[in-house]
Amino acid sequence: MFSKDEAAKLRKDFWTSFGKSFPRKWLLYNTKIKGFSFKFVADRKKAMVCLDIENPDELVNLLYYDQMISLKVLLETEIPKVIFNDVFELENGKKIHRIYVPFEGKFSIYNKHTWRDCYEFFVDTMPKFELFFYEYEDFIKQAI
Repeated sequence: MFSKDEAAKLRKDFWTSFGKSFPRKWLLYNTKIKGFSFKFVADRKKAMVCLDIENPDELVNLLYYDQMISLKVLLETEIPKVIFNDVFELENGKKIHRIYVPFEGKFSIYNKHTWRDCYEFFVDTMPKFELFFYEYEDFIKQAI
């Protein structure tokens, strides 16, 4: 086990190393849709690339999620292992709509030997999500 400080340093090192190894401007929160954002997730047991729908207005969330469901077949063509979860519970207990692709290899943010494969997964998967968003952005925004 690591102390809190050691664990925090490893998490910081993971993200710093990722940014330095693969410098790129990612879309992430810049979708111009409130509560509609792309995220990289990495923790002690898993890693994933996500599209989170978490607007404060639940009706808005449902409309955006339904709009994404209508594009599901097209997204699965681009990213076959994508998972749609209409009630994903975050560690803090908050429930959101999450569309994500899990990293299927062995991974722990606390094991530096697993980082490289995770980085390559991130760099391979996120651009597919971003490209899909740019292609269907206008359609997605029509949900509201």
